[in-house]
Amino acid sequence: MMPGTVRSRFLERVPVTEIVLLSDPRIARIRVEECGEPLVDLRAVDALRVDPRLADERGAYAHVRLSVADRLVAAQTRLPQGLRLLVVEGLRPRDLRERYFAPHVSGGAVDLTLCTQSGAELPMGTEVNATPPEADEACHTASTAISTQDTANRRLLITAMTATGFVNYPTKWWHWSYGDRYWAFTTGAPYARYGMCEL
Repeated sequence: MMPGTVRSRFLERVPVTEIVLLSDPRIARIRVEECGEPLVDLRAVDALRVDPRLADERGAYAHVRLSVADRLVAAQTRLPQGLRLLVVEGLRPRDLRERYFAPHVSGGAVDLTLCTQSGAELPMGTEVNATPPEADEACHTASTAISTQDTANRRLLITAMTATGFVNYPTKWWHWSYGDRYWAFTTGAPYARYGMCEL
């Protein structure tokens, strides 16, 4: 544990489970039954804030599947008054997929954080998209190497997102998905609802 951090009582009660990586062959073997759901531009959804830091020319970053958008709005209603979901990235454009492993290809994944009404981001222990060695394991959702306040803020996000059907990728507190292969694997669904899509 890093100096100045406090272990969360909540996290102490969470059982240690296997972390399954997105690159695990079991994820790739999940069957997809594409439902044909359209993409929605979150910039047109008043209940949500969209951050332009990863904006691409066509605006793909602000798009997710319709059911994902609906669930994000539902998650927003579960946050304390004065807090907002801040979406950083949804669909990842084709030209960026070669640079990153591609969990965002289906429109079912979203990277996000919390902010105030004015747009000030809450401290979450690391920045969105933090990577080792700078962040070490602090980017892991259940990390105990973060402050009590950071842990409390993550808990708010976790509660809102899990209550509305999202699953988290446990090495990245900011990465959530619904309907994709990782969601199907984690929830035990017989198939993924979303395959690869384009804007």
